[in-house]
Amino acid sequence: MPELVFFSGTMDCGKSTLALQIEHNRSARGLQGMIFSRDDRAGEGKLSSRLGLVTDAVEVEDGQDLYAYIVDHLSQGGRADYVIADEAQFLAPEQIDQLARVVDDLGLDVYAFGITTDFRSKLFPGSQRLVELADRVEVLQVEALCWCGARATHNARTIGGVMVVEGAQVVVGDVTHSADEVGYEVLCRRHHRRRMTSAAAHAAALSPDVLPVSSS
Repeated sequence: MPELVFFSGTMDCGKSTLALQIEHNRSARGLQGMIFSRDDRAGEGKLSSRLGLVTDAVEVEDGQDLYAYIVDHLSQGGRADYVIADEAQFLAPEQIDQLARVVDDLGLDVYAFGITTDFRSKLFPGSQRLVELADRVEVLQVEALCWCGARATHNARTIGGVMVVEGAQVVVGDVTHSADEVGYEVLCRRHHRRRMTSAAAHAAALSPDVLPVSSS
């Protein structure tokens, strides 16, 4: 039976790499997929991983009907044996409903990949809808690590290495960035709560007041 599967995890846990691997495995067997993405780090109309792998994708627009897009593609003689949707957290809830309809009405497997919560630890609307509708939710087992070495469970937005907790939910950035740019970092819950990024931890380690030494 076709399924809607949501592969979730923090940044840096290999979601896009897995999406590319699924695409490779199926295309090697003669299948053809429809790939959607939005706000990928490599630019418009791309699905890329931090390992340097990249492929073309359909850039999803606001208000776009994904079900109608696939039906139109098929009606014009195109082929689609499965669907991949990367950066699915950026999709609107109604677009997730459309992907579920692709599974139910067109009989295609849909593999969606995305992070569950934003930099404030709040659910992305698209991810929330995926959790509500997916036949399966798979948490990726490649664990991203906080700077302290613990399992990273939260995504943090930084500006100049300083964690911020206010602003628009969607601001495109990456875990590799220059000092003054908007960037992202994965943290364990403890250090996310304390707003302790790797840069802040490094600064604290250099402070003479971190470990006071008694004169006695």
